Amino acid sequence: MLDRSWTGRLNIDKVNSHLRGGRVENHLGKTTSSSPERDSNLDLPVVGILALHETSALANCAIEATPPTVFYVPEFITEEEEKRLIEQVTSAPKPKWTQLAHRRLQNWGGIPHPKGMIAEKIPDWLLKYTHRIESLGLFEGKAPNHVLINEYLPGQGILNGYNPSSPVLQPHLDGSLFYPTVTTISCGSHTVLEFHHPPHTEVVSAQGEVTSDHNLLSLLVEPRSLLVLQDDLYHKYLHSIAEVTQDTITDRIANLESCQGCYTIGQCLQRQTRLSLTIRHVPRTSKLQIKLGR
Repeated sequence: MLDRSWTGRLNIDKVNSHLRGGRVENHLGKTTSSSPERDSNLDLPVVGILALHETSALANCAIEATPPTVFYVPEFITEEEEKRLIEQVTSAPKPKWTQLAHRRLQNWGGIPHPKGMIAEKIPDWLLKYTHRIESLGLFEGKAPNHVLINEYLPGQGILNGYNPSSPVLQPHLDGSLFYPTVTTISCGSHTVLEFHHPPHTEVVSAQGEVTSDHNLLSLLVEPRSLLVLQDDLYHKYLHSIAEVTQDTITDRIANLESCQGCYTIGQCLQRQTRLSLTIRHVPRTSKLQIKLGR
């Protein structure tokens, strides 16, 4: 069972009144250090990232029963905004969709690449939400410049679980192409995001015994919510979404008390079609993008 040190339900209406107003006064301040640790891929100060939950407009939305760092805001967008987003995404031209084995997706803002992303203009119907995320100060003054939209039909997910016949771990990390903060707005349906210990690590149970259970925790992600992941939950622990048509509420769900809905252990939630809008900052843009901008 998870250690629930959640300090009480936050005032979501108060938080969202700032977020939907398009401007938040409490932005992330820069953190200085004589010799800060830095991300090896992006040369970003880790200390500054860790200070976020004390300085951000999302400070009261931190989930304390997890490794650092999770922020969860239910009803981040309205039902009307959700409806409009679904309409815009589903009406996108067919060439905009990329079909994968287990889902399909859209890239807006460009295609991230190790050599740099050639930036493209983000459409106005998405800028409303990138601006709203930017106002939270999650990227140290940098603006989000990429939106990845995934469509999940019931039964679809992200490479789920361990293969017992292979030591290869199937869940994944988001990688080094992005600023180490991921923000996700969900539309249409809930999902359960599962986190796992890295492969080849020795997991010790609460009783002090070594266990083969690499599952760490789960998060219930409701429609219209905002989920923010940073620090260890971005860099260290892998994540997946089970390929199932319904989810069962368990005591492994770390953010249950901060969800908008009222849920009971053992309750089953039927999945519908879900759209996830992952809004991020890509630090490296190619020289071609700079030339086009002149």
